[in-house]
Amino acid sequence: MPHTRRRQQHPGPLWRLLSSAGFRFALLFAVVFLAAGLAFAGVLWWGTAGTLERQTDSAIRADAMALAERGRDSGLAVLAEAVEERLALDAEGLSIYLLLDPSGRRLAGNLAALPPPRSGDSSWYRLNVEHEDTGPGEARLLVLDLPDGSKLAVGREVSEKGRLRALLTEGLAWAAGAALFFALLGAWLMRRALERRLTPAATTAALIAGGDLSQRVPLSLHDDEFDRLGASMNAMLDRIAHLMDGVRGVSDAIAHDLRTPIARARNGLEEALLSEADDPATLRGAIERGIADLDNVTRVFQAVLRIAEVEAGARRAAFAPLDLSLLLADAAELYGASAEARGQTLNTLWPESLPLVGDRDLLLQVVANLLDNAVKFTAPHGTIVLSAWREADWVVVRVADEGPGLSAQDRTRVGERFFRADSARTTPGSGLGLSLVRAVVQLHGGALWFEDAGGPPGQPGLAVLFRLPVAA
Repeated sequence: MPHTRRRQQHPGPLWRLLSSAGFRFALLFAVVFLAAGLAFAGVLWWGTAGTLERQTDSAIRADAMALAERGRDSGLAVLAEAVEERLALDAEGLSIYLLLDPSGRRLAGNLAALPPPRSGDSSWYRLNVEHEDTGPGEARLLVLDLPDGSKLAVGREVSEKGRLRALLTEGLAWAAGAALFFALLGAWLMRRALERRLTPAATTAALIAGGDLSQRVPLSLHDDEFDRLGASMNAMLDRIAHLMDGVRGVSDAIAHDLRTPIARARNGLEEALLSEADDPATLRGAIERGIADLDNVTRVFQAVLRIAEVEAGARRAAFAPLDLSLLLADAAELYGASAEARGQTLNTLWPESLPLVGDRDLLLQVVANLLDNAVKFTAPHGTIVLSAWREADWVVVRVADEGPGLSAQDRTRVGERFFRADSARTTPGSGLGLSLVRAVVQLHGGALWFEDAGGPPGQPGLAVLFRLPVAA
């Protein structure tokens, strides 16, 4: 069945503009700007055109009330004279009056007839008036029912004020249009500014995604939010690069440290296989040595997996209240015999009770690893000190030996997986003991550090200290 190739549809510039986060932020700014402009225009209109209209209505109402009061006091004849007097004094011809008696007969005024009644209680009317010189106009009219049944209508022509209101409305409309233009222009400029500041970070991320991990986000001199974001990204990238170097180092160390026991086991088994001797004891010895070498390999992998498990926090579920004093006593009893077998002395000192919350097995492994290193690096007839004490909200544990110690450069790296100082190259081990110690201490929210034990210059010894938070 023939098939056709479909060309990939790329979004157009308008779609890219509308889908841009910078444009949406800028559009939000434009909407807020327009809302503020419209609110200002509404207040301005209410304070000008609205005030003019309210002032006109207030003047009409005051005049009508004054005439109605005069009519109640002096009668319709006097009221008619007052209406004619007001018309005579109106040189501009803007006033409108009409006085009707109870029968509807016109008594005074310049209005031919009242407007037709409307439904509702409103007494205000808007009239269209005609002038010979100025043409059509508009007027506001108030109709009052007097107590004797007569009607009084008082009004003012508002054509000039209407034209002023229209002019003001037109001006506000033009201002709103200008505000819309400048809001969109500001939104576009804001989008350009955001895009320009974010482009270096996006470019760097794209290059890193392509495999170039040496790239870093360039920083400006503004020290603003974008620079702080770029600095955080650079710190993250440095951390990733450090972790990747660590992974490569661990891989190299595993390959280096496991190559020897695996090769030794293979060679021993191969020699036993090719040997013509039928001595069962020789074959058994070769197999046992091979098993021992493979057990060492298994222990390395188990240590790596346990460190990974601790660093992932998977052992927090085993946390429980415990007394560190009892744990230290168990560890001292276990390694006291080893130290005694090498002619060494293990001194201990700690309070009767050191309550903690943690994983007892992991903490026992920490103390055991430190005591094992102390026994391993202390010369025969040397002294090892295991001590602990309470310090504010912490419990501090110290393991000191009389070995060769560690240089300042080695102390910065000790705790890395498979790292071994030069003084430890000839001793058995895989370089994972202190890595597990550091991981467990960090899992419990503590800290690990190293000091000189205070021995002579040739044998300064090493004191390993770690602290753990006390139980609440």
